[in-house]
Amino acid sequence: MIKGLKICGVSDPETLDFILNHHHPPKFIGFITNFVKSKRFVNFEKLKELIRVDKKQVKFVSVLVNPTNEILEKIKNLNFDFYQLYDVDPKRTKEIKDKYKMKIISALTISTKKDVIRYKDYLKISDIILFDSKGYHKSESFDHSLLDDVPSELNKMIAGNIQINDIPNLQNKDFIIDLSGALEDQNGKKDIDKIDNLLNTVHNINS
Repeated sequence: MIKGLKICGVSDPETLDFILNHHHPPKFIGFITNFVKSKRFVNFEKLKELIRVDKKQVKFVSVLVNPTNEILEKIKNLNFDFYQLYDVDPKRTKEIKDKYKMKIISALTISTKKDVIRYKDYLKISDIILFDSKGYHKSESFDHSLLDDVPSELNKMIAGNIQINDIPNLQNKDFIIDLSGALEDQNGKKDIDKIDNLLNTVHNINS
């Protein structure tokens, strides 16, 4: 059974509306909030309007890379349930969590086993640990076997250029699965047909 699904990098209202109204919506939708280098980045004014919707049962995630106090203050009243933090050490993570009363996904970028065991530093702080590639917005892969020793009871998420065809191989791994690039067309725009395929695939596996 797939533990959960996150669709990341949504940047337009049509795609968001399709996902929220799908018969089998994901648990999470992610929005790139401050990483300007990403083609999926949404500037503040657009983001504010984009997520001013009825989320139904879906959790909205603000994806942040080493966020400044300025951006955190700017977004503090937006319609988010989680902050997903890259390049943020445990002390700073706790400061953000305590100040903004927000659930935290700590994103660890992985290339070696040493990168993986850093999750232990975040256990008492983070609500979910995300294991991602070093590529950030580039949809790069990493060796998922590096995660074999991560405890099954850990609330964890996995990303890193996961394709829809990979989903059946992950169904018994106790991970929430995070996809972005696999759901885009050649121009980097989210593809409704691919999203539909993903959501139906996960539903069928879990049925």
